[in-house]
Amino acid sequence: MPIEDPVKRRIAAKALLEYKICRKCGAKNPIGATKCRRCRSKNLRLKRTKLSRR
Repeated sequence: MPIEDPVKRRIAAKALLEYKICRKCGAKNPIGATKCRRCRSKNLRLKRTKLSRR
């Protein structure tokens, strides 16, 4: 079911797209994290928000 309300759409996009991923264990972390919540590694990256072309 698509979301029609623009405010709800922004909230959903933020929840689904704005977080960091640990390169060591793959855990999802909040956007403000400096180290992984699971393995404590500092090797984090932002989640890709665009699909790559292959």
